[in-house]
Amino acid sequence: MTQEIQSKLNGYITAEIMKQPDRTLGADEALISGGLIDSFSLVDLALFVEETYGVRLDDTELNAQTFDSLAQLAALIQSRM
Repeated sequence: MTQEIQSKLNGYITAEIMKQPDRTLGADEALISGGLIDSFSLVDLALFVEETYGVRLDDTELNAQTFDSLAQLAALIQSRM
């Protein structure tokens, strides 16, 4: 299940946020601290996660400590499902 979540997140981030649909992100690749997504894109990503997986994310969770890689995101989503 985690791999499926990471794959879907990868597809959204690379196609919709980065505009590089052929790119594949590593599970532990730094998204925020690595400069791949900015604070505006972070809000879009949070809305995508909430709508796609039906989970609630607190604004305080939208940071590099909890939201900086596909692995972290997938673990957070799975813990809320």
